[in-house]
Amino acid sequence: MVAPAPSQTVAAAFARYPVELQATFAAIRALIFEVAAGSENVGPLTETLKWGEPAYLTEASHSGSTIRLGTVKSAPECCAVLFNCQTSLVESFRSQFEGVFTFDKNRALIVPHGDMASADFPRDALAQCLHSALTYHRRKR
Repeated sequence: MVAPAPSQTVAAAFARYPVELQATFAAIRALIFEVAAGSENVGPLTETLKWGEPAYLTEASHSGSTIRLGTVKSAPECCAVLFNCQTSLVESFRSQFEGVFTFDKNRALIVPHGDMASADFPRDALAQCLHSALTYHRRKR
């Protein structure tokens, strides 16, 4: 699935980040839509801004927890995928993918530098994390 074009407000939010991060954010955004489309009962995503950062919600199905894209103080030069800190998502990712990703407290997965299309990039691991977030509430039921 090809990700839809972002709204002007979301595009403006991405444009505020350094150029070297924008391509990685675009690739992560595309992966979020790809994973959602390939996940049963997730349905369409709502793309909006939360705290000034692009956010992805499963408003139609209520199957998942919000995913945001931004940066964190501990790694401001890197892209971060942020999750609700009241969930067990980051704790679960940390136990599954220690050594693959770094994390910021219980709220963010730090995406390693590099080309997401390269064979070295942990794309499948990131997709698995995104799927877990997009289906979080469905699994909790």
